[in-house]
Amino acid sequence: MNFETYPFEKLSHLLENITPNEEFSPLSLTIGEPQFETPEFIRDALSEQSRLLNKYPKTAGESVLREGMLQYLRNRFELELGDEQIIPTFGTREVLFNFPQFLLYDIENPVMVFPNPFYQIYEGAAKASRAEVVYLNLNEANNFQPEIDEAQLAKVDLVILNSPNNPTSSVMTMEQMKQWVVLALKHDFVLLNDECYADLYFGDPLPSLLNASIEAGNESFKNVLVINSISKRSSAPGLRSGFIAGDASILKEYMVYRTYVGCASPLPMQYAAAAAWADQDHVDLFREKYKKNFEVAKELLGVDTPEATFYIWLKVGDEITFTKELYEKYNLKVLPGSFLGREEEGKGYVRLALVYDAEKTKEALERIKMCMGEINE
Repeated sequence: MNFETYPFEKLSHLLENITPNEEFSPLSLTIGEPQFETPEFIRDALSEQSRLLNKYPKTAGESVLREGMLQYLRNRFELELGDEQIIPTFGTREVLFNFPQFLLYDIENPVMVFPNPFYQIYEGAAKASRAEVVYLNLNEANNFQPEIDEAQLAKVDLVILNSPNNPTSSVMTMEQMKQWVVLALKHDFVLLNDECYADLYFGDPLPSLLNASIEAGNESFKNVLVINSISKRSSAPGLRSGFIAGDASILKEYMVYRTYVGCASPLPMQYAAAAAWADQDHVDLFREKYKKNFEVAKELLGVDTPEATFYIWLKVGDEITFTKELYEKYNLKVLPGSFLGREEEGKGYVRLALVYDAEKTKEALERIKMCMGEINE
């Protein structure tokens, strides 16, 4: 099985023979890992339940965790889901990798659809599932929105959407999501939205694909699923807490499959995650921090604040040369967009993850501004 080299490994190879300018302290805007401290109430919950390390966790998750997640869906999206409509997961990377394998294993010639550029685990899942891939190309011409010729959907088994989007920061409207729900029912494919950045919005709260499913008249969520993670919203990627929610009939069989996967979260982490999922106030504080970062970005680079995420999809021309020069001259790492895309998508862009405080973000963006100025001279 021929897996593509992961983007961060590609970046290491690209920069390995370059000596960065030591006049600047090293900075990196490559990885979407929040650099803010995990809130104290979450850490306290983890510590208080440390005695439970002597017990095996349930694959299905403890009731306290499931209720915290269901409360999150009620508070954030006004969704009333039943216990059979949600499964806690060990973050979302694992579910994005193994759910397609579960869903497609007995299909002779499976077909997966996902955005391009993309979070690379989608491609890994497609390869592990022996699936043909159809790309939803995201570019300036379509305003970075996923579009497809409906005739292609007749043979499709799984569509993964990603709104809010990594890396482009684009956001689908309720109407666009409803259209995808209608297509999923019409052509009988499974539709899954990766919603890990849904809480990092800067205007009105964004809807879930599950909201769109209800609006489209699909109140049972037939063929419709979403995943979400605590990592970005709570600055707690180390808790590895996510969920998949939606179509109960699919999740029932997937739950059986997961009993063999062996990726249940340790009990103290489940209690800490439950506290985080059930609380929204701390997320509001983090959102304000990211909003300040985008204000700095607008001032220095002239880029508009996106609707959501903490990414800037920055157009730079030759993204490989730019990445190397930025590292060599200013000791700053960014991720070339072409490392995240296929068939030329992502070329000409770099992804910036604004995951630091405003002061460090300003320092990094000032270096980018200087480098762009030198290249454009």
